[in-house]
Amino acid sequence: MTPAIVEKKKYTYEDYLKTPDDKRYELIGGDLLVAPSPVPNHQRISRKIEFILEKFVTQNNLGEIFDAPCDVYLDDENVVQPDILFIAHERRDIIGEKNIQGAPDLAVEIISENSAYRDVVQKKRLYARFGVKEYWIVIPESEEIEVYILKNNTYQLYKIYSRGGILESPMLKGLNIELKEIF
Repeated sequence: MTPAIVEKKKYTYEDYLKTPDDKRYELIGGDLLVAPSPVPNHQRISRKIEFILEKFVTQNNLGEIFDAPCDVYLDDENVVQPDILFIAHERRDIIGEKNIQGAPDLAVEIISENSAYRDVVQKKRLYARFGVKEYWIVIPESEEIEVYILKNNTYQLYKIYSRGGILESPMLKGLNIELKEIF
């Protein structure tokens, strides 16, 4: 007897818009994924990074900082909610009324127990494919931040910063973050 083949449904942005408001969702490659609520330490780290970025970006009149939940529409099968994102002034036309319509210049993802594969593999590929210039992966457990830069449509590791170090953004020139302020 031949086993039945079950075709997996590919979801679109239209389907995504119909999801209930009681959970956070992301759409990656047509797969509708639930994003569990972050734990308090995740939120603490996010708040600290966002505060530093917001202050730097505002003081230097560079653009805008947003945080999750904020939909980033990449295409009809890819809608994500980075923990923190930056959009430069010269690209502010991608800031729509209901979502961000295109790749941010910087995306920051803070790894949690349920998001590691999604952030380190799926979103990293997706962000590279759609042209996110700089990508930070924040790893609370080891108190590290990996900074990647986009070159030839792929990410190259720029540097791994540890708790005692000072993160220097290759894109946001002059931004220096002492990691002891984050972890």
